[in-house]
Amino acid sequence: MSNYRHHSGYCGIEVRDMHPRIHNFTYVSSCVKYMIFMLNFIFWLFGGLLLGIGMYAFMDKWHSTGWVRLETFYDVILNISLVMVIAGVVVFVVSFAGCLGALRENTCLLKFYSMCLLLFFLLEMAIAIMGFVFPQNMNSFLEDKFTDKIIHSYRDDPDLQNLIDFAQQEFKCCGLSNAGYQDWSKNEYFNCSSPSVEKCGVPYSCCINATDISSGLVNIMCGYGVQEHSVAAAGKRIWTNGCIETVRLWAERHLYTIAGVALSIALIQLFVIYLAKTLEGQIELQKSRWAA
Repeated sequence: MSNYRHHSGYCGIEVRDMHPRIHNFTYVSSCVKYMIFMLNFIFWLFGGLLLGIGMYAFMDKWHSTGWVRLETFYDVILNISLVMVIAGVVVFVVSFAGCLGALRENTCLLKFYSMCLLLFFLLEMAIAIMGFVFPQNMNSFLEDKFTDKIIHSYRDDPDLQNLIDFAQQEFKCCGLSNAGYQDWSKNEYFNCSSPSVEKCGVPYSCCINATDISSGLVNIMCGYGVQEHSVAAAGKRIWTNGCIETVRLWAERHLYTIAGVALSIALIQLFVIYLAKTLEGQIELQKSRWAA
């Protein structure tokens, strides 16, 4: 009987409250709260790792070359280590806001977190729509804006050079635009008027058989002089198609797989946004309960 509360009812009649308020009840779901925390804790660690690797690579490049050119927007986005640093900072900050917002039940941090996720989602959808609905326009844009910049910077940035070599080997292509292997004439080392021993050549990663099977060594001279040959003659030694078109055709062949992965990522992002907004609503409801 101690759980009953007495108060005055109508006409002064004493009424017993059969449903006393349980003060230790909470509207905030522990499952939602700690699910958001754990997911973001994992991404927080990943962001810190990405930031650390990017900083190490950037400083190593700085010490080895003595300079890092960051004069234009293209210098920034084509600097792989700097892109890793920027991406690491973004992931670190956003996931930290999600971790702390969920753990401390802070609605301001949760709103910031869900808004960032929504912004990322919209940007990804915009890029996906451009890539799938207007592939030719995307090709033209990439060729016009990035071909010259990437080809010119090949020898200046070791990270970018490794990325280009990896892409050319994996996708069996050479150069970027529809000009294919002739794109390398725009590089000062591979230009036919260059005093370099590599003049009129292409990087070894363009070669069909760059690695000698018997010795296992890479023949870095396999692409020398191929710019002087016709497409048919050069095609016996190197891949002649540009990488942008090759990647587009590869994406078309694996369209369903790519679409499935993209859809899965999008659904996961929407689910996490839903969790964040649910937790935010539960916290607001809890605050209004105690304020009443």
